Amino acid sequence: TEANQSNKYRKLHPSWKNVLNNCCLFSLSALQYGLSAVVSATKASAGLPQAGDEYDFYRSFPGFQEFCETAFADMENMVCLLMQHHGCRAHMRDHNKLTGLEERFDLVVDSNDVILEKVGILLDEADGVNRSQQPVMPAGFQPPKIVVSSWNRKGSDSKRGSETFRLLHAKNITRPQLKFKEKIDNSNTPFIPKIFIKPNAIKPLPSYFTNKQIRKERPEDLDVPAALADLIHQQRTQEHVEDMFAHPYQYELDHLTVPERMLSKPEPQMYKPMAETKCSFIDTLEDLVALNEKLCRLSEFAVDLEHHSYRSFLGITCLMQISTRDEDFIIDTLELRSEMYILNEAFTDPAVIKVFHGADSDIEWLQKDLGLYVVNLFDTHQASRALNLARHSLDHLLKFFCNVDSDKRYQLADWRIRPLPDEMFQYARADTHYLLYIYDCLRVQLLDFNHGQPGLLQSVWNKSRDISLKRYVKPIFTEESYLELQRKQKRSFNTQQLTAFRLLFAWRDKLARQEDESTGYVLPNHMMIKISEELPKEPQGIIACCNPVPPLVRQQVTELHLLVKEARDIPLLKAEIGAQQKKGLTPVKKPEVTLFGPHDTSRTSESDFPPFSPDELPVKQGMLFSDDEPGKDVDMEKMKGLVASAKITLFEVETKSKQGSLTAAQVKASQIIESFHNPFRMYLPSKDVHVNKNAKFDPSTKIYEISKRWKLQSTEQQQKEMEAKRKAREEAKELAKKVSEERNKAKQSYQESLQNVATVRQQAAESAKGGGKKRERVASEVGESTPKPSKKLMKSAEKPSKKDTAPKDDFKPFDYHQSDFKVFAGAKSKDSTQFDPNRQAYDPSKKHKNPKGPKSNSSAGNRSLSYLAGKSDRGFRHNWPKR
Repeated sequence: TEANQSNKYRKLHPSWKNVLNNCCLFSLSALQYGLSAVVSATKASAGLPQAGDEYDFYRSFPGFQEFCETAFADMENMVCLLMQHHGCRAHMRDHNKLTGLEERFDLVVDSNDVILEKVGILLDEADGVNRSQQPVMPAGFQPPKIVVSSWNRKGSDSKRGSETFRLLHAKNITRPQLKFKEKIDNSNTPFIPKIFIKPNAIKPLPSYFTNKQIRKERPEDLDVPAALADLIHQQRTQEHVEDMFAHPYQYELDHLTVPERMLSKPEPQMYKPMAETKCSFIDTLEDLVALNEKLCRLSEFAVDLEHHSYRSFLGITCLMQISTRDEDFIIDTLELRSEMYILNEAFTDPAVIKVFHGADSDIEWLQKDLGLYVVNLFDTHQASRALNLARHSLDHLLKFFCNVDSDKRYQLADWRIRPLPDEMFQYARADTHYLLYIYDCLRVQLLDFNHGQPGLLQSVWNKSRDISLKRYVKPIFTEESYLELQRKQKRSFNTQQLTAFRLLFAWRDKLARQEDESTGYVLPNHMMIKISEELPKEPQGIIACCNPVPPLVRQQVTELHLLVKEARDIPLLKAEIGAQQKKGLTPVKKPEVTLFGPHDTSRTSESDFPPFSPDELPVKQGMLFSDDEPGKDVDMEKMKGLVASAKITLFEVETKSKQGSLTAAQVKASQIIESFHNPFRMYLPSKDVHVNKNAKFDPSTKIYEISKRWKLQSTEQQQKEMEAKRKAREEAKELAKKVSEERNKAKQSYQESLQNVATVRQQAAESAKGGGKKRERVASEVGESTPKPSKKLMKSAEKPSKKDTAPKDDFKPFDYHQSDFKVFAGAKSKDSTQFDPNRQAYDPSKKHKNPKGPKSNSSAGNRSLSYLAGKSDRGFRHNWPKR
């Protein structure tokens, strides 16, 4: 239809019209036939038995199984032919029976991808899109080159194919550090600028740098132990701290202004071919002075450095390349290291522009090794970034502006080699030969990019000035230096591995400073991590972790083995990467939601609580779970988290140590209180009491530690208990001694009171000798006390009884003739066993009829008959001293 409507179709010959119509009809019929075939095949496939039980049922019949195998073979053959037609792999029959199905499926998927990709390409071509054209790339874009790792082989684009060179690497070169006039400072002290003369100065150099005597007073030059070196250095230079660490040209750079001619559009000055340009090698002081005079007369020159850092702790600047518009210079900075400060006259001249590429490291190397500073710097790397070029390397700029292919095979070569090979000499020369022309081109593009306005160019000058203000900072070793490297490696260490890593890191840093070797040469990072992870038990295991073995590791393997052994003695716990974090490297975020309960630690960590010691826990003194000392006040403001205080007061005893000693009941109660332990101490915030410091972040070890501590008493508590028991024993001994003394005194006083007292028998015998006369009461006997008075008698004497006030009967003397004297012989009497003067003669009829009479005491014995006048003490129990 489209052909009939087009003008081209109308202009065709009628015969060609017939041919075209027939072709269209044929294609339409072919499409209809193919569509019907696909539809019928789809319907037939849908009618086949479904996978599962239905297919397994039909598969059990031999006829159906044979038909399936035949159909599968035909289909596989057709698929192989289609895959071969499209250039795909078609070996579908030569596969293992176990994995054959998966391999066939992968082949079919790959073939479908290839066929669909071809279909897409053909459809794009039919739409007028030619996919064979090169993609549109930004201006100046270059595909990345394949870096050849070997230095002695050229790339495949060389004319003569693979050409070999000498391996320009020095293994047994004499160390240039030994020839330096000034000893390299590898001490663990901050870097102090080497400058002592300040040319082109607006602000004069501080007195610290101009006074040579002060500059020579360095801790490494003093014959003192290394431990005192830093302290002596700090004390001697305390008054010069601000001058020591300030940039010497800070004032000049802050007040630097870019001249107008530098902000205008220049005319690029073409470089000379290297073959036509003179190149001089400077290795004497006379040549260096002459070079400085030439540079001072120029308006700009290009600078680059070659540095070596593998066989030196801080690194060494081995070569300096300087290029002008007409001449190239290569300076041997190893030979002229102490005289390079002469070039400060040209390097700090604000009228002379110094062109660098990527000057971030070069500025630091110039300060560290040569004492040189740069004023009025232009960094082509910063200009490339401002222009948003595809790449910012010097290799790309050479290709983009000069169409020069640089060879970076010697970028990491050992630049300490002397004499310098010609290949390395030409490589070093090429780094600065084209740089001034690139500088002109970049200035032009910066102005064009900003429509002729100098704003973008001014920003490049400002960024270059900031690079000039950089100061070299010496790496300082601290106890936490290893954490930065461990964090970069992203390894999880336990306590033993982390301790080994820390000890190995300190050993490597110390040895590297002493031997003036890089840490990578002493012990590379991956080997140090391997040793820390494996923790070998033998020195041979340390050697096995290093391949190849560094020379200093082989020499110091015994010391390394002792360090690893020391690490293995540390308790094995899981260390947190933070610990960091433990030292403040990673800030801990405070939880926004407070605890819901006193033991809910799901939303906060133990470090979020304020650090409490056992004496600071806010528990009332005397409670069951209190560990506080008496008399200690609790500051409740310290409580920021929710801490539950115990409320059990079953055994609460208020001790008053100042008023007197505790009673036996109070001592026993206090012992019962001390025997109790708080089962919730594991949930209270702790610092160093209940949980080991190393086990603070390990849950399993923490549970183990707490379970042990709450079951067993602490050493301090056991000592208190032993002291209390000892005091109790001493008090018991003193009490028993006092009781025994009192008992002896009472016994002695009782014996003394019985010496002058006549017994009843003696009185009876005396009365018998007196002729039977009745014994009359003598007035002197009134008030005579018994030898053993009792408390009741004393009370009765103090408080007269009510019976004393009653009227007494007339006294009737007792008739002793009627008495039974057998009582005094020791025999028991039925009526009474005691003699009572107030009692009348025995009357049987009055027995048990005097309720008001005193009760009789049935105790018999050889007791005295003496009595108190006017009252009988019968019925009272005498409190005689015990024998």
